[in-house]
Amino acid sequence: MQASDVKPVAYSLRNGVQESWHNGAVVCLERDGSISFSVGSPNAIVFPRSSTKPFLATAMVAAGLKLPANLLALVCASHDGRPEHLQAAREILSLAGLDETALCNTKDFPLDDDAAREIMQSGGDKTALQMNCSGKHSGMLATCVACGWDHDSSYLNQDHKLQKLITAMMPELIGEEVANIVVDGCGAPAHAMTLVGLARGFRSVAMAKAGSPARVVGEAMQGHPQMVGGPTRDVTLLMSGISGLIAKDGAEGVYAAALPDGRAIALKIADGANRARPPLMRAALVAMGVDISHVDPRAFESPIFGHGQIVGEVRVIDNLLSS
Repeated sequence: MQASDVKPVAYSLRNGVQESWHNGAVVCLERDGSISFSVGSPNAIVFPRSSTKPFLATAMVAAGLKLPANLLALVCASHDGRPEHLQAAREILSLAGLDETALCNTKDFPLDDDAAREIMQSGGDKTALQMNCSGKHSGMLATCVACGWDHDSSYLNQDHKLQKLITAMMPELIGEEVANIVVDGCGAPAHAMTLVGLARGFRSVAMAKAGSPARVVGEAMQGHPQMVGGPTRDVTLLMSGISGLIAKDGAEGVYAAALPDGRAIALKIADGANRARPPLMRAALVAMGVDISHVDPRAFESPIFGHGQIVGEVRVIDNLLSS
C-alpha cells in the first residue's frame, strides 16, 4: 500500500481533544458486485494476512479436507488460544494421525490475556499450538495427510503442492492474479491482492453455491463464530450479531466481511494499527444499509484509556462514506 492510496478515515479523542489521525482505505461492494462506496484507492495492493484464511480453507476443502464444522471454523481462525481452541487444534491433528509436534508455525503465547497469564504464571512458555494460526496450520497438515503430500516443515514452502494449490485457487475467488507472495508472521505464504479483490473474495465465499467448498467454509464460520476469534473479539461479535455474515480480521489493520446477498466490505488502516478498524467497519456496514442493531456494541468500540479509565474513543470522520 502506497501513501497515495489512503486518506484520513478516523481520529482519536482524548478527553474531548483530538490526539491522532488515522489514514486508511475502504471499499464497499453492492449486491451486483459493483463498487458502492470507496475511500482511498480500491486498487491499493494490500497483504490481507489472516483475512485470507477463509480462502485458504476453501482450497483445503476442495483438496479433500473433511472436518466437523466447528473444527473447520478453527482452520479459518486467528483464535484466542483459549482451552477450547487448543483442544480443537489437537482434534484436527489427531484426526490426521498427528499431534502438536507436527506444527511448524511460529511459537507464541495465546492472544487472550487471561489464557496467556495463566500459562506464564504456571511456568509455561510459547508454543506453536497456542499461536493464533495453529488452526490454519493444523488444517494444512491434515490436508497434506489426506492428499498423501509431504507433511514435514516443507508444507510452508511456496512450491509445496498444498501452497501451489492455494495460490492457484486465489484468482477464482478474488477475480485477479495475486500480486505477490511473501512469508507471513506464522511462517506460511501470505498473498497480496487489491483491496477490492479482497472484498470480491469474501463475496465469493458468502455467495457460494450449496455444497461447494466455499459454502462449506462459510457455513462453518457462521455456525461457530466463537472459534474464529474468541468470546469478546470484534470478529466473533460481528458474525454473531448479523445473520449470514462472514467476516475475518487480519494483522496490520485489515478487516473484511460479506453477506449472501452480495454486499461486501474490505478495509485497511495504513499504519497497521487496529484501533480505527472496528469503528470503520461499523461505518461501512451502516453505509451499506446492513442492520447492526443486534450486534454487541463492543464489536465497534475502540476506547482510549487514561490511568486505567476510558477517557476517549476513536471516531470515524463524519460523512466519510456518504454517496
